[in-house]
Amino acid sequence: MVEVTAGEAASLVESGALLLDVREPAEWEAGHVPGASFIPMNAVAARLGELPSDRRIVVICRSGGRSGVVTEALLGLGFDAVNLVGGMQAWAAENRPVVTEAGTPGTVA
Repeated sequence: MVEVTAGEAASLVESGALLLDVREPAEWEAGHVPGASFIPMNAVAARLGELPSDRRIVVICRSGGRSGVVTEALLGLGFDAVNLVGGMQAWAAENRPVVTEAGTPGTVA
């Protein structure tokens, strides 16, 4: 499994990769990366059709554990996926944007 840092993930997203947040709804609502797609970990298998097969997917959770599991599963299904090591905690630690659905500053829950 390929793991990327928050900075590498940001560059991948800027280059067209999809950022997939697999946390729980309450975590997403507290704060997420602007522009990220949201599919809770337990729903990914049922919603594979929503994921692109033609571009890289950067998977993120709170700390990197759940996203690592999802990344491995996606790789096994033929997707080009990488895990954001350290998750939202690493993203926020680098002072990268975290927002709520309303667009106001969010927190990592």
